[in-house]
Formats: sequence, structure tokens, C-alpha cells
Amino acid sequence: MTASLLEIADVSKTFKRTRTEEVRAVRGVSLSVAAGETVALVGESGSGKSTLGRIALGLLRPDSGRVLLDGQSLYELGSRELRRARTCMQPVFQDAAAALNPRKTARDHLLQALGARDAAAVRRAVELLDSVGLQPGSEYLPRFPHELSGGQRQRLTVARALAPRPRLIIADEPLSGADVSIRGQILNLLLDIKRASGIAYLLITHDISVARAFSDRVAVMMRGEIVETGPVGEVLTSPRHDYTRRLLAAVPALPSQRAAAEVAARADR
Repeated sequence: MTASLLEIADVSKTFKRTRTEEVRAVRGVSLSVAAGETVALVGESGSGKSTLGRIALGLLRPDSGRVLLDGQSLYELGSRELRRARTCMQPVFQDAAAALNPRKTARDHLLQALGARDAAAVRRAVELLDSVGLQPGSEYLPRFPHELSGGQRQRLTVARALAPRPRLIIADEPLSGADVSIRGQILNLLLDIKRASGIAYLLITHDISVARAFSDRVAVMMRGEIVETGPVGEVLTSPRHDYTRRLLAAVPALPSQRAAAEVAARADR
């Protein structure tokens, strides 16, 4: 059994909406990601996926439970040790424009992530931009976020996440809001990075088709709980939970799939 790189153990989180009303965003959730593995966390908006992602990143303290990164409990580390641990776990957020400082260039963002500003760091920044398809990287270094397209901004956030050479990326809806061509480009970029580096991903998404294309395992989250988990082919082919079946039923069928279904239906008559 491969040891877990990230282990979330019996984590719960409740938010106060008013003095008397509480929202249980995460309820006793356990989830693990092994080194080099891609796990998709799927569910509808409001299911608690993003809250769990923020807890996993150490950005939000749970009410109970533990988060272990390489066997170390994140919430038992001091601030310096926590910063060091976070270098091997980096986020990619949904809104690239909001994730980037509009007053800083691509160079500024990458050198800050690299923790250096010397000539070697600049060369590394160019290599990072090249690696995510912003080529030649030297031409993108002086650009501000508003000078980049939506897809280019998301590529820059991926380059920034790769700067500390992490072992795990937690990507929260990285394709949401992008048009079809950009979604395909970013998904292929993430797949290429995985093949080249063996990096692990926790992919948070509401899109079952993305989970199917990208992940090794899938965990289905509903109302703060994981209701089903397993190998992606098994869960998405033979789901055990009604909620998973409803999510799959909501995925638009491709024309070829619809045609095959119609042929099968005619044959049954």
C-alpha cells in the first residue's frame, strides 16, 4: 500500500451564519492522496469541496480532525515549519485574475514564489513560463495580469504553483468559467505536467467529465460528506450511491453517445 502524501482524517468544519444558525460545511470527512496520484473531489456547488480544499492547504483550521502532509500534522506545526511544509503543496484557484496581484508583473509573481531575485531565479522564471506554454517566456516576464488573456493568466498561476517544485497541487475548479478551447488547453497542460514530473493532484471540480478524463480515483461529496469513493472507472461506470448516479445523469451526452442510446432504445422495442 502506497503511503499517503496527503491524509485528511475525520475533518469537520462548521460556520456560523447568524448567532443562532450554523452551517456544517464539512462533516467527518476522510480522504487521502498518494504520491503521484490524482484524486478528483466532485460534487455540486455548496457541497463543501472548496472548504475541504482550504483545510487541506492549511488556510482554514478545522473544528476537529487532522490533516497530515507526509505524516506531519499541519495544525501542530509552528508558523515557520508550516511555511516550509506548504512549499511541497501548492494551490491553483478558480479565478486566476483574483489570484494575481494586478500591480505585479509575471516576473514579480514568479520571483516571489521562487524566493530569490538573482539571475538564476530569472532564468528559472523563464523556464517555468516556457513549461506552461507561455513562450518565449522572456517576452511574458514584463507583462501584467491585465495584459494576458484568461487562459494565459491561468497558465501563469500554474507556473507560480510549480515554482517551489511541489509534490502536490490542490486545484480548485481550475477550468471553471473558461471557454471550451481554454479548458482543453489547461487540462492538457496539467496532464503533461503530471507525466513529466509525477506530481500529485487533488482536483476539486463539479464537472464529472473532467474527473473522468483526469483522475485515478474519485471522491463524491454531498452536503459536507463523502458518500462514495473509489477508482474513477469503477465509480463512474457502476456508481453505488444515488447522488453519484444523479450527477452522472446530469452530464450532457455527446452526439455519438445519444445516437448509440437511441439505437439501443429502438432495439429494445
